Amino acid sequence: MATPPDFEVYGTNDAAPFTLKIFRGEGMCLLGMDWKNGQPPLDFVGFGIEYMQPGDTAFTPIPNRLSFLNAAGTVNATTLSSLQSPIQKFRWVHFPSNASLAGDFTYRVTPVFMDAQGALSYQATQEAAIQLQSDTYPGLLSVAYTRGFVMSQAFADKFEAGNNTNTLLPGPKQNPLTFTSANPQQPAALNWMGFEARAKILDALDQGYNDPSAKIYVAAYDLDEPEVVAKLQKLGTRLQIIIDNSGSHGVANSPEDAAETMLVATAGRGQVQRQKVGGLQHNKFIAVDGNNVQIAIGGSTNYSWRGFFIQNNNAMIVHGAYPVSLFVAAFNNMWNNPNKPAGFAATASAQWTDLKLPGIAAKIAFSPHSAANACLQGIADDIKTTTSSLLFSLAFLYQTDGVIKDSITTVTDTTGMFVYGLSDKGVKGLDLQAPDGNPPVAFPTELVGNVPEPFKSEYSGGAGIHLHHKFVVIDFDKPTARVYMGSYNFSTSADRNNGENLWLIQDQRVAVSYMIQAVSMFDHYEWRDAESKAPAGQTLSLATPPKTATDQPWWMEDYTVPEKAKDRQLFSK
Repeated sequence: MATPPDFEVYGTNDAAPFTLKIFRGEGMCLLGMDWKNGQPPLDFVGFGIEYMQPGDTAFTPIPNRLSFLNAAGTVNATTLSSLQSPIQKFRWVHFPSNASLAGDFTYRVTPVFMDAQGALSYQATQEAAIQLQSDTYPGLLSVAYTRGFVMSQAFADKFEAGNNTNTLLPGPKQNPLTFTSANPQQPAALNWMGFEARAKILDALDQGYNDPSAKIYVAAYDLDEPEVVAKLQKLGTRLQIIIDNSGSHGVANSPEDAAETMLVATAGRGQVQRQKVGGLQHNKFIAVDGNNVQIAIGGSTNYSWRGFFIQNNNAMIVHGAYPVSLFVAAFNNMWNNPNKPAGFAATASAQWTDLKLPGIAAKIAFSPHSAANACLQGIADDIKTTTSSLLFSLAFLYQTDGVIKDSITTVTDTTGMFVYGLSDKGVKGLDLQAPDGNPPVAFPTELVGNVPEPFKSEYSGGAGIHLHHKFVVIDFDKPTARVYMGSYNFSTSADRNNGENLWLIQDQRVAVSYMIQAVSMFDHYEWRDAESKAPAGQTLSLATPPKTATDQPWWMEDYTVPEKAKDRQLFSK
């Protein structure tokens, strides 16, 4: 196994008036800054952030769409460098365009100040270098995400969302399995949106195809993405697949029915099964079992247009004969107990089982469970043991009453805890600030006809769920950090009735990866909410230093509002 990259690095310049800490994510990183002594001076107006990718000899400034108002009361129409339009936050998540490059990404952060005449000046910088290559633990385990920001200014900039998005993805009346786009931007857009999760899933299928000894096992819920189906067809009789047939998946002319027909033609009738377990065959997993390749993939990412290109999703990839054998066993146990939850629950696959990954505490359990080996209450009990921070992204939390929501509420209401949560809709009981200042759960906000200057109209993402993750991160900032994740919706149905994969990774490197994903999404949707609530005609701009004794500097809330103060401290220490 190759040495894994550092997942936390620090700036070391004692002369700089602030600290810098960088956390490694998957194709991204989080920079956290804090003032060293007390509060910043009143003329401090933010941070300039630059980076230098491996092989380069010069720094590239990170841009900031927000700028200071000019004398005419308008903003600069051109997006400026953060050295001219500084970042007015104490942390920043950066997605470098070439994050897969091997080697160090070096970040330089500069404090920016403004005098009474509006002139900018700079003080001593902090620098730190971190590697962002794609494998979390090379050769053993990797976390991968979809981009999930089709509703974003970045997507609008790159792919002219207002004019062309409808030609990038199939519409509701188009067959997703045969859809082709004449838009020349589509290949780049799909690559950008699918991000690491799509790349890892397609690569696993390619590796399986290229190993003639490999048999490939697939459990699919949504199955309408033509590139995936084409790769499955190429496998011929080496493919064995279970496709969900619950609800709309089981009706005539559904994409899943069409995919079944296509795969029966190439793999054979005996290699393709349709079932819904008890309620849903909700797994999305692939196991490649060959002499030369052993890869298993689970998580929340459906093999569909929305799963890859619209939704926030994650995939967990593991390598090795033993973890692959657990997936193959789970597949066979589901295959041999079609629509029999009790039959599957009686197998070893329904028990928590160690994945035996060297140096990584990781285990997996497949649903459905019985009363004797159910997992839901144990997860709820573990959430209640949170000592520092709790971050989560839980699709359908708004409609999932029970022990998980109760445990999250308990932690949120506990003084001193840091909680950021996301759901695809508002969650009753978690939609108000707790007494200690913990913020509400964030969820997607449409920007309809009220996009403040200088921001562009954004694509809505179409009908349906956008936040599709199912993960909980407990105490990412502690050696006891752990993550629960999978296809499992943290509900009684997921636990007792559906086909699911559920993982527990007790590892700080992995927890930090999920932390950054949670923070980036929380910031994104919190900002969209602020945009949507901006008064009509308002121009959003950067704050200048206070001009009167009653004016407050931009950073004051980061020292006086409890959750913002905790945020500033947690990500910089």
